[in-house]
Amino acid sequence: MRHLIDIKDLTVDEIDELIERAEDIIENPAKYAEVCRGKKLATLFFEPSTRTRLSFEAAMMELGGNVLGFSSADTSSASKGESVSDTTRVVGGYADIIAMRHPKEGAPLAASMKSYVPIINAGDGGHNHPTQTLTDLLTIKRKKGRLNNFTIGFCGDLKFGRTVHSLISALSRYKGINYVFISPPELKLPEYIKTDVLDACGIKYTEIERMDEILPTLDILYMTRVQKERFFNEADYIRLKDTYIFNQQKLEISKPDLSILHPLPRVNEIAPSIDDDPRACYFEQARNGKYIRMALIMKLLEVSV
Repeated sequence: MRHLIDIKDLTVDEIDELIERAEDIIENPAKYAEVCRGKKLATLFFEPSTRTRLSFEAAMMELGGNVLGFSSADTSSASKGESVSDTTRVVGGYADIIAMRHPKEGAPLAASMKSYVPIINAGDGGHNHPTQTLTDLLTIKRKKGRLNNFTIGFCGDLKFGRTVHSLISALSRYKGINYVFISPPELKLPEYIKTDVLDACGIKYTEIERMDEILPTLDILYMTRVQKERFFNEADYIRLKDTYIFNQQKLEISKPDLSILHPLPRVNEIAPSIDDDPRACYFEQARNGKYIRMALIMKLLEVSV
């Protein structure tokens, strides 16, 4: 039995296999419609979610399986003080696989140590979000045709952005990638990511505060929102929330084949007028989440066509 807690729980070959399987699912959905018949996915979401929870549920349903779970800690026994480990042990008796989101870093890892069934980390605090990373990698592969030899800019909340941390960790194993980190000083990439991931792999990177100066060089722009729920001081959030807004003027100085990604939800960091431009990939990216999660569920349940 395997869990997915961190993107590095998967080898590069396994990631490539999941992407290949997801692309086959996109092209041949009917082939996979019954592979999880009789299987159940439990979605234990102690923190709000739209795309991640619904895409997990849609993924299992489109594989022919069933779904149970909760979408808020308030509707579970966590509101009565039940531990994550106890919840996991109980739900493991009802389901074949569990997707868990939790506001506390490390909660899915703790759950996996007591679980009878595979655990998928669907986001833990500001730490990791491996299935969003798989979604991002699938999107990059489909837009660029490769997972190496490009320049990617990460913009916005790089301090608390778990999607950023997971994607950097994944991409660090591919060659020829130039990294640019665009953020205010208060939301810079954590030192542990720089030390344990980038420096450890001998990867060079650039940190800047202004987006405009680097946009003409980017092949991929990974935008993020400033996350209100990660701030203890609302005044700091209000001061920083509109630091970066990608609008028509910025689009005009970007490459014609730029791919704009965003893990969503968006607040106002990307102007809605950008949405219909072919360079805007974030809604396709959200759709891709269902397909890569279908591939992952199949892998962890060890089922095949």
